[in-house]
Amino acid sequence: MERVLGIGGYFLRAADPAALTAWYRDVLGLDADENGLWAQQAGPTVFAAFESGTDYFGSPRQQTMLNFRVRDLDAMLDQLRAAGADVAPGTQDMDGVGRFGWVTDPEGNRVELWQPA
Repeated sequence: MERVLGIGGYFLRAADPAALTAWYRDVLGLDADENGLWAQQAGPTVFAAFESGTDYFGSPRQQTMLNFRVRDLDAMLDQLRAAGADVAPGTQDMDGVGRFGWVTDPEGNRVELWQPA
């Protein structure tokens, strides 16, 4: 059986694609080129389905949630707050998995930040 090798991209609609791309670059440090190509660091990726009624993604209209691995969750959340980003209060710890925090981008998409254990 042929298998997928990894996530090749994540695509989202935006009212202002250029501004949203700039936000991900300037606020989260996502260093993509003009075509959106981003060479990320190797590491684990989680693929998980949630119940349709979950509130984990924030708005019920949001069907998917992007999760970024980060080195230092507290430093990233402080950086986001300093940039005026909409950072959710609190974090979540999962034994053996890591720590999680959340930010909402300017288009209303909740993004999860994960510091692996």
